[in-house]
Amino acid sequence: MELREEIRDQLTRLRLKRLTTGYAREAAVLMPIFELEGEPYFLLTRRTEEVSTHKGQISFPGGMRHGDECLEDTALRETFEEVGIDQTHIEILGRFHDYTSITGHLVAPFIGYLRDTFAAVAQAAEVAEVLRVPFAIFADPSRLRIEPMYRFGKMIDVYFYRYESHDIWGLTALIIKDFFDALPLNQNR
Repeated sequence: MELREEIRDQLTRLRLKRLTTGYAREAAVLMPIFELEGEPYFLLTRRTEEVSTHKGQISFPGGMRHGDECLEDTALRETFEEVGIDQTHIEILGRFHDYTSITGHLVAPFIGYLRDTFAAVAQAAEVAEVLRVPFAIFADPSRLRIEPMYRFGKMIDVYFYRYESHDIWGLTALIIKDFFDALPLNQNR
């Protein structure tokens, strides 16, 4: 089975976690997946030091919902604004679990498959670097570390993945870890 069909199929059978209360605003991210020479990758961004929150962190393209737009449209709009990939190059495979960010926002991830013809161009004010990170990085247990941190009055586990000189951590790492835990993909493509 092809990767995108496998992901779509597993998402249809997954009991998704949805948040209906406990957040101030709504945001969405796109989890862009593509294949290069038969290997699956995530497209991630490194935020600039000029953005208002999460300076220098690795993240999926995404941002705050505008007005009454649906969250899927938010993820697609933000992806275009941050890395210049138009929605015509993205096939939405489905929505993943909802999360609450450190800033108290609902974050709705959408898994999107990037067609072969996409080109990513970083929007300089928000994105310092576009990263193409192989799934194999996240399948390697030696690259995952868990650090307990005191946040908002309680101890929580914070996940970190190491890729080249980058730490992928926080909510992005949690979403990725949950993705691989929830969708046991065939690693022998």
